[in-house]
Amino acid sequence: MKTVVMGTGSWGTALAQVLADNDHEVILWGINPEEINDINNNHRNSRFFETKINEKLKATDDVSVVQDADIILLAVPTNAMESVLLKATEHITKPVIVINVAKGFHPVSHKRLSEVIKDTVPAELLKAVVSLIGPSHAEEVIIRKLTVINAVSDDAEAAELIQRLFSNSYFRVYTNDDVVGAEIGVAVKNIMAIASGILEGIGQGDNAKAALMTRGLAEMTRFGVLCGGRQETYLGLDGVGDLIVTCTSRHSRNFMAGYEIGKAGGAAEFMKNNKKTVEGIFACKVVHEEAVRMGIEMPITDQVYAILYEGKDPQQALSELMSRQLKAEGKGNYQR
Repeated sequence: MKTVVMGTGSWGTALAQVLADNDHEVILWGINPEEINDINNNHRNSRFFETKINEKLKATDDVSVVQDADIILLAVPTNAMESVLLKATEHITKPVIVINVAKGFHPVSHKRLSEVIKDTVPAELLKAVVSLIGPSHAEEVIIRKLTVINAVSDDAEAAELIQRLFSNSYFRVYTNDDVVGAEIGVAVKNIMAIASGILEGIGQGDNAKAALMTRGLAEMTRFGVLCGGRQETYLGLDGVGDLIVTCTSRHSRNFMAGYEIGKAGGAAEFMKNNKKTVEGIFACKVVHEEAVRMGIEMPITDQVYAILYEGKDPQQALSELMSRQLKAEGKGNYQR
């Protein structure tokens, strides 16, 4: 089976290497000539990694490479997903499985990413959608450190196929059919990672981050369950698992964005000058607006939103969280 990985960034390259390591046919498509040449000629992607990559990996800027693909893996930012898919569908000649590896929402419609894919790819060309998501950093996968994630789909056969294609001695894939819960979990955790970074940036320690992750998990679960996800999903890889890795690692763009914001005492300069894709910034706006619309209490998300979009001082936001009405833990976690 042929897989085309759309996106020559860090995660696309790392996942393509997993497939190459497993002796599957895979090619990367991208728009950056330097990255493409580096992969093809130097067996590196030096913009993201210091290490050499599997010499079987090849890259191209010719989007028609998808015409004989069995699987298309989308490793592009959420705001580029539609445009990349539209380019691809002009050349798809047979039904394909589309793998999503991004974690977020459509910035305008607020739809989950599997919904965006189903809305964009004609039904006669779409065999199934699988989200390959969970606690993972490309920087570790590329050097073959142990990683465990989920293949999430409402099509069990497709999820199991992706599970078999990617699993090996360092990369283990489980399956999960809670599409709503899993996709929400891996998006909301990015908001919590920004909050965790802010805490470190303003000088707080491990106690504060532990509290943040715990209450963030409750907030994630409340939002996810009320949107139709299953509660148990949030105790798995796409809930607490992804929350831990993103809230504690300097590999996380969301954590590091929060850290810069905390150190600066506000988000204005970061929001003006940032050129990296920080999915939690976009997810925060979507989740905040949806929570307000649905009447769901999201105190951490609300404060992160206020810091990012309303110029709130991080110390003030923390003070307000700490002075909220006292209550018993666990009461009303899954109610509005």
